[in-house]
Amino acid sequence: MRIETMGRPKAELILNENEREQLQSWAKRRRTSQALALRSRIVLQCAQRLDNKSVAQSLGVTQQTVCKWRARFVSMRLEGLLDAPRTGKPRSIEDAAVEALITRTLESKPKDATHWSTRGMAKETGMSQSAVSRVWRAFGLQPHRQETFKLSTDPLFVEKVRDIVGLYLDPPVKAMVLCVDEKSQIQALDRTQPILPLAPGIPERRTHDYMRHGTTTLFAALDIATGKVIGKLHRRHRSKEFLSFLRTIESNVPQDLDVHLVMDNYGTHKTPAVRHW
Repeated sequence: MRIETMGRPKAELILNENEREQLQSWAKRRRTSQALALRSRIVLQCAQRLDNKSVAQSLGVTQQTVCKWRARFVSMRLEGLLDAPRTGKPRSIEDAAVEALITRTLESKPKDATHWSTRGMAKETGMSQSAVSRVWRAFGLQPHRQETFKLSTDPLFVEKVRDIVGLYLDPPVKAMVLCVDEKSQIQALDRTQPILPLAPGIPERRTHDYMRHGTTTLFAALDIATGKVIGKLHRRHRSKEFLSFLRTIESNVPQDLDVHLVMDNYGTHKTPAVRHW
């Protein structure tokens, strides 16, 4: 007489169409949430009426893992495959303290500095430096950064901006749009001794002192369509040199193209000779 033992009956697992599509989508993940992808593959194979042992061998997991996620899915469906939110440590900084920190950051300055630092604010409020840093990051506060702005008094400012932006975004047919400017007072420096080259285990070395060889000015025109730059160096940056650079531009532009130059209101850009050109 032979006695057969049977394990606990497995919960019946039947998928509807929406569940099957969602599980297949999760199972195809390759970069993120691999745990969820594995759980989805477990449920999909269980839905094919395979026993836990076969599913475990196929996916390289234990039978206990298969049993756990089969039961979780039968009990809670798709929600059962998601990770439960972690409780974590309760907040130690109340909303009132956060509000006071933000208000102080926005409406006051330290007595002995130009702007707040995390250490200075931590000392002032009694919070830790890391707590101040977290609050500032959360609300996008960066007291150490400054930006400049300028208000134009030109009554035709809006019209001029539209013209310039229009040139940049939609250049005319058979025309070249160039942004022109100059960088003056570039120091021509040289080291007092030749630079010693890089060698294995030794970085490139240069002397701490240098010799001045005067200054130079770089004139440049950026072709916004191609990113190419037309450039030329001059010792000075008077109207005479600027006019010479304009002729350099003209010699580098095909004769069948019109030229549109965008530049600032520097004095050397507005002389009669330049306007005539």
